[in-house]
Order: sequence, then C-alpha cells, then structure tokens
Amino acid sequence: MKSYPLGEIASRLNLRLIGDPDCQIQGLGTLASANTGDISFLSNISYLRQLSKTSASAVIVEESQADLVPTNALIAEQPYVAFAHVSQLFAEQSEVAAGVHASAIVADSVSLGEGVYIGANAVIEDDVEIGANSSIGPGTVLGRGVRVGDNCRLHAQVTLYHAVRIGSRVNIHSHAVIGADGFGFAFDGERSIKIQQLGAVWIGDDVDVGAGTTIDRGAIEDTIVEDGVKIDNQVQIGHNCHIGAHSVICGCTAIAGSAKIGRYCVLGGASGMVGHLCLADGVQVSAMSLVNKSITEPGTYSSGTGQMKVADWKRAIVRFQQLDSIARRLKDLERLIDADDRAR
Repeated sequence: MKSYPLGEIASRLNLRLIGDPDCQIQGLGTLASANTGDISFLSNISYLRQLSKTSASAVIVEESQADLVPTNALIAEQPYVAFAHVSQLFAEQSEVAAGVHASAIVADSVSLGEGVYIGANAVIEDDVEIGANSSIGPGTVLGRGVRVGDNCRLHAQVTLYHAVRIGSRVNIHSHAVIGADGFGFAFDGERSIKIQQLGAVWIGDDVDVGAGTTIDRGAIEDTIVEDGVKIDNQVQIGHNCHIGAHSVICGCTAIAGSAKIGRYCVLGGASGMVGHLCLADGVQVSAMSLVNKSITEPGTYSSGTGQMKVADWKRAIVRFQQLDSIARRLKDLERLIDADDRAR
C-alpha cells in the first residue's frame, strides 16, 4: 500500500500545510466517505456542510475555508486541480517489461524505440514507428505507416488504421478505433457512391482517448486533434474535424464531419454538433445540447428542454404544437390593433 507523509505531499505540490507534516496519507476519498489516512478536497460549496463531519486526515481547501477544516489542511488556489495531482501519487499502473511478446506479429520494417513493450497477439504492420517507452497492449492493431510518439500507452484491443499519427504521452483506452473511414457518400439518384477517405488522423501530445471512441480519418485533409485534448468514452468524431488544444469532449458526444472546435472548449455528455460548423475558443456546451449553428463568442450554451413530470410534459407538447397558430393569430391581432389606431 502506498503511503506518504502529509508534509511530503505538500512539498511535492507546493501547497501550504496547516497541521501535522508526519500524518500518513494512504488513500483518497470524498468528504463523506473518507476514513482516517485518506485525503479529500472541497471545491464545490454545495458540499461545505460535509466538511465539519469528515473523517479524512487532511482536506485540500482554498485559503478562505482554512478555518473551517476540522483536521489537517492543505491550502490551494484550485483544490480540485491539486487533488488531481495527489491522485497521481496513488495511481496503480500495471508494470510491463520492455520487449515483444512471442505471440505478437511485428513486421520486419517496424522501428521500435528503446523500452517499447508490445503485448500478446498485437499486430504491427509495415513501416510503423513506435517511440521510446511506449506500451502497445494485447490485441492492439497498428496499420501500415502508423507513427506513435514517446511514452504513449495504447491499452488492449486498440485499432489504429494506416497512416495515423500519434504524438507523445498519449493514452488510448480499449476498443478505441482511430482512422476508420469517414462517413462520406454521394447519392446519384438511385444509390450512394462511396467517397474514398484519403486523409488520415493526426493526434497531438498529451491527449487522452476514452474506451470505445471513434475518430474518423479525413476525406482529403487530415482529421486533427491538437495537444492536451481529453476525449471521454463512446465519442464519435467525424472526418475532417479539427479539435483545438485542451478542449474536453464528454461521453457519448457526436461531432459530424468538418466541424471545427476551438481551444479550451467543453462539449457536455451526449451533446451533438452538426457538420461544417465552428466553435470559438472557450465555448462550453451543456449536456444533451445540439449545436446547429456556429458559435462565435465564448460562453456557455444550451439547447433542448428541461426535465418535468410526464403529465406536465404531455401538456407542454400540445402547447408546442400550437405555437405556430398562436403566433399567426397574434400577428392578425396586432394588425387589427394597428388598423384601429390609424382609424382614430
């Protein structure tokens, strides 16, 4: 079991400690569930009432909340960010020794950097390059001409189609598929004719790709995911999309082809974006919203209707269907009023 003196954690994260530097921290927990030996955090004022009752041995808080902590406190400008750094101290990563498993199929033309691991039943095709200290999980397939940077981790059964480019320190979870054909067809009046997808996918450094996510290759130019982007599970990114640096795409989001998303954007879970649209830097889209026109200014945007009881929803549906006729009647009434005013 990993254990750190609280003073060491404070030193590593450059945080101010109020309390016992020798207190041993052995794990993490929420304010409500933490036990002795755990460290927790407070970043949402909604959980302030739980602070006084917590059993955590230490809590990360802002300066203004230091006097409310009943135990040891670490003072941070951004408690949630500090907690993220603490979590990395306790992460359990499966250690793999460098080398190629006997059951893996690796083409003769493959270039492997120092310290590379290739797991059981992986398939690495011609002209692939894998950077130093990268790990290729069991059953993963790297197509012809793929480039993988240094210190990457591709988990089990990831598929990279031909010519995909991956930067350094990229983490791709199981069953992600990167570089499959984009959804491109031309209808000739009787049937759909496939448009061959001749581009590739380029992914920058420090990107995370969640399990089951698909990123399609470009039709002509590449699909691009810039540095620091974080993509959740079950996300669909269409061909020729361009995702700006450090944006976050939450689970089950679908982005249609040729959409351009700026830097530091957030697309909430199960949101959707129509193709060929643009989002400015710093746009946040609420969960389950549909972006059906470009957004040119930063801010938070939503669409759809909020939840309500079924009976209320059914009545509202009737009203929605009547809105057009109500609007026409209102215009007729306004014209009558205007005519009456003029007659006077």
